[in-house]
Amino acid sequence: MNAQHQDILDFVAQQAPFNALPDSTSDYFCHHLEVIYVTRENQHLWLDSAHPKLFLIRSGVVELVSPDGDAIARLTSGDYFGYPSLLSGEAIKNRIEVKQEALVYVLNQQDFDYLRREYKAFEQYFVRAHSNRLLSTKFQHHSDSWSERKIADLMTRQPVTLTPEATIHTCAQTMSDHRVSSIMVVQGQPMEQRLIGVVTDRDLRSRVLAKGVDPQQSISEIMTNNPKYIFENNRVFSAMHLMLKHNIHHLPVLNEHHQPMGMVTSTDLLRQQKSDPVQLIGRIYKASGIADLKRYAQEVPELLDGFAYHIDDISLIGKLLSGISDALTTRLIQLFQQQHGDAPTRFSWICFGSQAREEQTLHSDQDNGLLLPNDLTPEQMEYFKRMGEFVCEQLDVCGIVRCPGNIMASNEQCRLTLKDWLAKFSKWLATPTPEAMLNCKIFFDLRFITGSSDLFADFSEALSALKPDQLFYRALASELNLNSVPIGLFNQLKTEADEQHHKFIDLKRRGIVIINDIVRLYALQANIRYASTLERLDALTKTQFLSKKDIFDLKDCWRYLTQLRLHAQLDSEQLPSNCINPDRLTSLERHQLKEAFYLVRQAQQAASFKFARGSL
Repeated sequence: MNAQHQDILDFVAQQAPFNALPDSTSDYFCHHLEVIYVTRENQHLWLDSAHPKLFLIRSGVVELVSPDGDAIARLTSGDYFGYPSLLSGEAIKNRIEVKQEALVYVLNQQDFDYLRREYKAFEQYFVRAHSNRLLSTKFQHHSDSWSERKIADLMTRQPVTLTPEATIHTCAQTMSDHRVSSIMVVQGQPMEQRLIGVVTDRDLRSRVLAKGVDPQQSISEIMTNNPKYIFENNRVFSAMHLMLKHNIHHLPVLNEHHQPMGMVTSTDLLRQQKSDPVQLIGRIYKASGIADLKRYAQEVPELLDGFAYHIDDISLIGKLLSGISDALTTRLIQLFQQQHGDAPTRFSWICFGSQAREEQTLHSDQDNGLLLPNDLTPEQMEYFKRMGEFVCEQLDVCGIVRCPGNIMASNEQCRLTLKDWLAKFSKWLATPTPEAMLNCKIFFDLRFITGSSDLFADFSEALSALKPDQLFYRALASELNLNSVPIGLFNQLKTEADEQHHKFIDLKRRGIVIINDIVRLYALQANIRYASTLERLDALTKTQFLSKKDIFDLKDCWRYLTQLRLHAQLDSEQLPSNCINPDRLTSLERHQLKEAFYLVRQAQQAASFKFARGSL
């Protein structure tokens, strides 16, 4: 073996997927490759539909460009291109533009197919790569959609902060000097500062000037304590929703260590905003009556139909629909109190299931409840009974149908005091019957919507203190095996049929629910209190329960199956809810679907085995 061949072999062996495959695959690739030099002058010669090939960049920079002229990806050393047409047999539509002359290794169709046949991991790698390319570029021409951007992308200045001892006069002068409309009030050493309050220009007008307060007093006297905040990696959509829900115009931004990063204002968001369903949420919060809410709710399917094709993060759809449900619920509670007076005591309206996970779809039903203080009088309980019945009835009128299992605040079993809720959870944990396990799946996906956040915090803290034993986890793990992915003999997709003999696969029951159950199981073991499946997976990266690869696989499969499910709902193929006809997929899409189900089954079996033998 000469030095040049050894150099190529060393490079190839370090690239995925070869670095996870036997040495013979790298050697085969090196013996069958062609070495080319791609320049701006010859860049048009290489992507040929009649002779598709796999290209691996050794050096240089190449940009992949869509037929519309949009840049899809910038490719450098170690990146591949050309594989979509090798996998699908479809004509090549994209082109390449050389940004820096490139040395490229090329493998022809015959040799690529040989490696696919002989090494499943090789094929899996490129199928997954193509799936990710589709997910990230399908809506590429809408990549300027403001609502999916991260908050960090809007931050243009360092945070402007003061300590609580600073005077009101100093605060006003600082705001003027920095030309900002708010100040973040912090405590602690410079590298360990924590947000404790906010002062806005409105506070200076209404709490100082209007009341004749001495400007030499400290800002701790006029600041808003424990303000709402958002983390820098959250989406702009989430910030807008939070500001609309709480009618605030200044929202502090923190990093993952809870240190101040800056302030985002309603003006910042309005600069970004275009026509978008988030505007609908704003109208819901300001609706004057039931008729308005019903009319706004009827706009959701049409708005979603447009919005769904403008984003590349499919989880945002669930957040949007859950945000609409939250807004409808909050406004209905406000309308009830306008008619019947303020609540006689604290309460927390909570939600469960898909709404709690912020993963609702067009066909999601209600899953909600009321958390109440202990020792209420019969008169107080009667007030909340009427509230629960009113809100659930009007949600149904607005299109969020009643829960078939009656998990709603209109049911007295879902309208409980703190003590009674904790007793219910404790009983389920101590006696893991099949019914208890079903309840755990529903009720452990839990989120606060409106009311007393302090009461809900007490509840969450008490729940965290409940420590299930190994028997509980084994029982919950055994539930995983009651459902299976639709893969049969010879890796064929297994379909069901309705009375009209329509063939279908239930993506929710046979895939997404299994992923949710797996992730919930690990999250409970790790005492992770997030409800969202993706947030739970992100939190699990900081534990030893799942490898990063397993977490990536589960997130990838969840997004892919959720996207197929959403598009099936929007396309309305006269199939049962959440179902697709696999015969209507392309051969590559079917292959990707099989791959997703295969990975889900692996994770399902691994979780059942780990928890059954108590290895966690």
